[in-house]
Amino acid sequence: MTDHKLVLHYAPRSRASTLRVLLDELGANYELKVHNAKAGDLQSPDYLKINPLGKVLALQDGETVITESVAIALYAADRYPEAGLTPGLTDPRRGAYLRWMAFYAASFEPAVVNKAYNTDIPQQIAPYCSYDAVMKALAAQLEKAPYILGDRISAADIFWGSALRWTLMFGLVPDWPVFTEYAERITARPSFQCVLEDEAVLDAAQEAAANPAGISAAS
Repeated sequence: MTDHKLVLHYAPRSRASTLRVLLDELGANYELKVHNAKAGDLQSPDYLKINPLGKVLALQDGETVITESVAIALYAADRYPEAGLTPGLTDPRRGAYLRWMAFYAASFEPAVVNKAYNTDIPQQIAPYCSYDAVMKALAAQLEKAPYILGDRISAADIFWGSALRWTLMFGLVPDWPVFTEYAERITARPSFQCVLEDEAVLDAAQEAAANPAGISAAS
């Protein structure tokens, strides 16, 4: 196992939460660099040098900086192969693993965002075909086994379990049993529960720091 320390740039209640869980599952040696998005930390000149989009998350590995959640997940899981969460290059599951990680970024997330904003993109133009097609494809895969690649958990499950937890919470995906049961199974893991509990504390502290007078947005 490598003892090189990674740095995860993180803000609570964001996509960075998923990668924090994944790093814990991997047994990674990392430093959590907490940013307060509510206070504008992500727009600071120093952070914009790390991620010009002013978004979390970002991962630093020495001089290497990785942004984009799927890229970070793939990189981190490959960095800690001994955790057994990433199929190796010769593993027959490797192709499906890459497919479903890419499917999240290329199809699922765009479809869900467009659904949230009632944006109807013609099927011939949308890179993901259609929202309904994306949901059916994901459901069909999850119906096959307890985990997305079969009977063994992988980094892809940490990703998808978190994604479905959030999207179900906001009504952005159908509350089909295949989705709800899968999300519950994955996010019941101790790694998720520890991060979620800590995030609630961090989020409250950041809210207080960003708004010390306690002034509501409506006032």
